[in-house]
Amino acid sequence: MCAKADQHCHKREEHPEVFTIEVNGKNIVAHAGQTIAEAMLANGLKVFRRTRNGSPRGPYCGMGICYECRMIVNGIPNVRTCMTPATPGCKVLTQDESLMRVE
Repeated sequence: MCAKADQHCHKREEHPEVFTIEVNGKNIVAHAGQTIAEAMLANGLKVFRRTRNGSPRGPYCGMGICYECRMIVNGIPNVRTCMTPATPGCKVLTQDESLMRVE
């Protein structure tokens, strides 16, 4: 409890952990607690994958249901970036569905 009623009682973190992730060969800034999709959108990146006919796609639902935010993360395709935490140094690539093999 605060000593005075007009004081703010919550602790505020002044400098949350900041690091970089690599998206299509370019380093972008991410903050601890962000998903990959959040970090990308905060850096102005909107195209996460391309359909078989080349149409751009990006996050739609933001909760892992629509799969529009799928990307290749650390070599693994079809990762839902809206559900995947950004981690220092992770490598993210736009997923081109026309190049994906169906087995």
